[in-house]
Amino acid sequence: MPNKVQNHYSSRVDLALEIERKLEAAGKYPDNLKAIDLSTVDEFHIRGRKATLELGRRMNLDSGSSVLDIGSGLGGPARTIAEEYGCLVTGIDLTQAFCDAANQMSKWVNLDDKVTFQQGDATDLPFEDHQFDAAMTVHVAMNIPAKDKVYSEAKRVIKSGGVFVVYDVLKGEGDDLLFPVPWAREPSISYLETSEGMENLLTKAGFQIVQIDDSTEESHEWFEAMLDRLSKSGPPSVSFQAFLGDEYPDMVRNQVRNLAERRIRTVTFVCAA
Repeated sequence: MPNKVQNHYSSRVDLALEIERKLEAAGKYPDNLKAIDLSTVDEFHIRGRKATLELGRRMNLDSGSSVLDIGSGLGGPARTIAEEYGCLVTGIDLTQAFCDAANQMSKWVNLDDKVTFQQGDATDLPFEDHQFDAAMTVHVAMNIPAKDKVYSEAKRVIKSGGVFVVYDVLKGEGDDLLFPVPWAREPSISYLETSEGMENLLTKAGFQIVQIDDSTEESHEWFEAMLDRLSKSGPPSVSFQAFLGDEYPDMVRNQVRNLAERRIRTVTFVCAA
């Protein structure tokens, strides 16, 4: 499974170099960037930076907080949280190329003293017990069949009284998923859970669920707006297409249908450790 997932997200190019070239072509240079300038490529989840800021508010963070981002990708959420709250964020991701690019991009926005990224497995975290004040996972578990291990590992590394936020794509009440989608080109690496199943998994891992927010309708509107922009002017100069390739527009179109027909839902769980 990890090899298939890594292959899905792998790029044949040096991601940081490719992103840098596209930024410069758009008149943006690495020595004069803020985290928001990278959001069209590194906030790789539905509703983008807005959703990340929502998660930050729910984690009760301050400048002394330590946060773990499980499945950190190119590091957008981690950098946004670090910039917003001045806290320390550690990211872990299965894909080494993402970690390499994430560390480089953090240097561009002068956040490399606040955020670090390393390769690792969400089901076997390389961290000590009770190490972090909070943790988040953003659109990650769709690729992981052993979700119980992800959440039990999260519980292990979060301090007692800490916060765990999960924002994921879940199975809806509609028909089967239309492929390709951003996390899978075909069904073999897509493992969607229902909202009820997520509640059971998180509770069994030892978390107390304090809030559940369904953002499906807003997510549908967000994707429709993206599809409209793509049809009128193509993707932005720097976008997820940098690592998803030419299938990216098809993925967007499918997501609009998947959400409209409730084949999927987007749901956030706020949990106390």
